[in-house]
Amino acid sequence: MKSGYTFQKKGFLSLMNRAFLLCWSIIALSCSSSGNFTAIDNELERNRFTESTVLLERSRNSLYQPRDAILYYLDKGMLNYYARNYLESSQLLHDAERAIEDAYTRSITQGIGTLLLNDNAREYGGEDYEDIYINVFNALNFYHRGESEGAMVEIRRLSNKLQHLSARHDVVMSNLQSHALEEGFSDIPPNPHVPVQFSDSALARYLGMLFYRGSGLSDDARISRNWLLAAFANNPSVYRHTVPSSISGELEIPAGMARLNVIAFGGLSPLKTENVTRIPLPGGHWIRIALPEMVSRPSTVHRVTLVLDSGQVYDLELLEDIDAVAKATFSLRQQSIYLRTILRSMIKSAGSVALRAAAEEESGETSLALGILSLSAQVFAEASERADIRVSRFFPARAYVTGINLPPGSYNFEVKYYSRNGREIASFPYRDVIVSENAMNLAESFCLR
Repeated sequence: MKSGYTFQKKGFLSLMNRAFLLCWSIIALSCSSSGNFTAIDNELERNRFTESTVLLERSRNSLYQPRDAILYYLDKGMLNYYARNYLESSQLLHDAERAIEDAYTRSITQGIGTLLLNDNAREYGGEDYEDIYINVFNALNFYHRGESEGAMVEIRRLSNKLQHLSARHDVVMSNLQSHALEEGFSDIPPNPHVPVQFSDSALARYLGMLFYRGSGLSDDARISRNWLLAAFANNPSVYRHTVPSSISGELEIPAGMARLNVIAFGGLSPLKTENVTRIPLPGGHWIRIALPEMVSRPSTVHRVTLVLDSGQVYDLELLEDIDAVAKATFSLRQQSIYLRTILRSMIKSAGSVALRAAAEEESGETSLALGILSLSAQVFAEASERADIRVSRFFPARAYVTGINLPPGSYNFEVKYYSRNGREIASFPYRDVIVSENAMNLAESFCLR
């Protein structure tokens, strides 16, 4: 009898050990990618954009897991844009857009599976702001490839996405609520119908205005200009600054003059961090939840100027705070993330609570074993609950613009970046730039510090 009990005990302990190993293996597999982007960031700091693309590709396997394909497309697509590899950038951003659409479609039916572990176990599906700015930068890619019609198609695609932004999140919330009811939860958070804090992109409307004006479509250019002004009026939490003064002159170019427009991108878009909190439950239990938060990255760029060879200086003004857009659009998704995290943590905790209750009804070694399993389940629930802090790294944080009228001809100029204390931190020369009448003359500059 004793030997039989010993056999059962040994088998039980072996099973527990294997369960622990399986749990920790699952936890390890569910963690976010932990690659080190320092070397790439250092190249960007020095404005070495081509070198940054080479480094990213060389380190691809250590930076991205198979479920991070969208991140890879976005990051490499943006680095190629900065390196002025417009065709490759366009292809990569299109790959990202298609993958985001596919991931969203799959998430409608498969997203509930992440309740079993954590959000890192699922395929990265892209943030709304990433999906939005894919079209903005692909429009610029098309412009540089001499395909103005393709650029305008990208702007129209972006407009359609913005119209459906809130509805997409309502679908996700409804699916999560239905699953909660199926799991037996009666007290579930209601869909708060968070108002959209970002319903239009001034940067997209600005580009549309320029593309239409350059194509001679004056009515369409005027409509885009009006939508730009409406974006400022309708999204005060994002557009806290005034409309750039140069906008007023974009559609009134004097006869015989040409218009030079300059866009300067500064800083880098926000990253995510994990915010952990514990919620007490009846009976001395608790659940641990880990939620992602958007955190701004510091930037040394405070002021940008355009300096002509003649000595004339023009200030570029802030048009779009991409950092603010990222946070505003992410706030919509936070509601579904919170509900999914609560449900998942409650399900994990339920196992520990049930084992503890069973342990209290038993005695001796059976009670001890069940108590250990209860504690192990609680440890697993705590350790496996990790926030998904994946996000693309290389969208800019802000877009500055200016537009000036010049006699048609060839020009040399510089775009200069200054810190808050007035120190020049970067200067980019442009030589022999042709500025033509009745055409779109656009120069872009980047300082991602």
